Amino acid sequence: MAFQLEEYLRAVFRNKLLLPRMPEREDDCLTPATRLLEKRRELAEVERALLVQKEEFQMKMESLQQRRKELQHKEGQLKEAIFKFDKFLKENDSKRSRALHKAKEQREQVAQKNVEALQLRQEVIQLLRERNRLQRCLEAHAVFQSYLQGVLEKTEQFQETRALISHARTLAATRAALLQRDQGGREAMEEARAQLQQYLEQSRSKVMQLNNQLAVLQAQREQARAKVHQWESKWTEIQSTAARKTLQLGQIRMATLNLFQLALKQMKLPVNVPLEDTETQLDVVQLCLLDLADILADLRKGEPASASQ
Repeated sequence: MAFQLEEYLRAVFRNKLLLPRMPEREDDCLTPATRLLEKRRELAEVERALLVQKEEFQMKMESLQQRRKELQHKEGQLKEAIFKFDKFLKENDSKRSRALHKAKEQREQVAQKNVEALQLRQEVIQLLRERNRLQRCLEAHAVFQSYLQGVLEKTEQFQETRALISHARTLAATRAALLQRDQGGREAMEEARAQLQQYLEQSRSKVMQLNNQLAVLQAQREQARAKVHQWESKWTEIQSTAARKTLQLGQIRMATLNLFQLALKQMKLPVNVPLEDTETQLDVVQLCLLDLADILADLRKGEPASASQ
């Protein structure tokens, strides 16, 4: 917009500067002084035209400046109006929200009050029912009032019904305390009896357990006795077997010694063998028997030859 305005002003200024040219004169008719005056006159006209154009331009610029200020002022007013309107809308929204919230709270309070009122009505109805019940009880117990009054007239210990009732309440409280103490004693006795029964059951269980252990130990003792008797029998048998074997060994040694001595006599060999060395003695007897067997074999070989002769 500013660029178009500047172009327009330039075009107007150029059109204003296009002054009508003077008709050309003959150069021969004009002197230099005349030409100078003519140029000065043209220059003065141009300056006047420029001054007029400058004043018009200045006036237009002032008008435009004034218009711009007015537009800026109106723009500021418009912005302020928009800001105020926006603020007004926000305030209205805030007031509307507060009003809705307040209305909601009031509705909730009204509902709560209605609930409380309903509860109070129910309580009033219950209180009226309780009052009627108490009234009926009072009417029903009026005979007891008459009875207590008659008791007061007959006794000299109490002067008022209240004292008699207080004494009766004290007696009732004492009776309740005694009953409670008696109940506590019974409960303690039952607890002691239960503990005694539990102890007896535990004792019976322990006795049964000990009896079972005693039976097991007795069975183990009988088994041990049987094993001892068995091992004693085996030991006796072993001892008798050992004695028999020892006797047989002694007999074998005696027989071996006799055979050894016979072999020594037969072989007539001086052999120094201890009496306890039975194995060596048997070896000597074996050698002697082998020699005798060889001799017997030789004799048997010679018998057929003598028989044939």
